[in-house]
Amino acid sequence: MPIYEYLCNGCGHEMELIQKMSDDPMKDCPVCKESKLKKLISSTGFRLKGSGWYETDFKNSKSSKKSG
Repeated sequence: MPIYEYLCNGCGHEMELIQKMSDDPMKDCPVCKESKLKKLISSTGFRLKGSGWYETDFKNSKSSKKSG
């Protein structure tokens, strides 16, 4: 899920929030309770869940082709 950054134009509070891409953007600041939160444009951040797909699914695969 993506990690979004928000900034409150009322009190200056900054925060990061993990949200689904389909979720509506937050509007109410958790500190000052005003509807002045704006989503910031920043570099992308996301979190991979699971046991590590490379390590468990592909690294030890025995179906690799030999070049010849």
